[in-house]
Amino acid sequence: MKLFFAGSSLYVLYLMKVKFKAAYDPSMDTFRIEYLLGAAALLAIGTTLKYTILEALWTFSIWLESVAILPQLFMLQRTGEAETITTHYLFALGAYRALYIFNWIYRYSTEGYTDWVAWLAGLLQTALYSDFFYIYYTRVLKGKKFELPK
Repeated sequence: MKLFFAGSSLYVLYLMKVKFKAAYDPSMDTFRIEYLLGAAALLAIGTTLKYTILEALWTFSIWLESVAILPQLFMLQRTGEAETITTHYLFALGAYRALYIFNWIYRYSTEGYTDWVAWLAGLLQTALYSDFFYIYYTRVLKGKKFELPK
């Protein structure tokens, strides 16, 4: 399964960088991802449970995933609008993460399972989506074009 995931990720990169390169507008993509990488690295150093390479990398990936949507949200804010398919995709991503909260509650109540790093990062990610969820609900679900308030 990990090979499939890695292969499909490489295929998506190929599609983005080669096949659909003309659809990319670098003038709109001004988000500095170095800040996300740095913040995720610092959070990983501060919240890693065991200081092993694999554990530190796992913690880094959890924190990075929690803020990885910021460039897309930043671009939405800059352009002020999005294609309908993009808004549905972003909603599905956010809903997927928000549904994890129910899983955490269930696992905690039945197994006593806790994973504070995953919980905090997941709550951060869900909070980042919350503004988008509101606009999605008030615009897209009511049949209006997705445009940010001016």
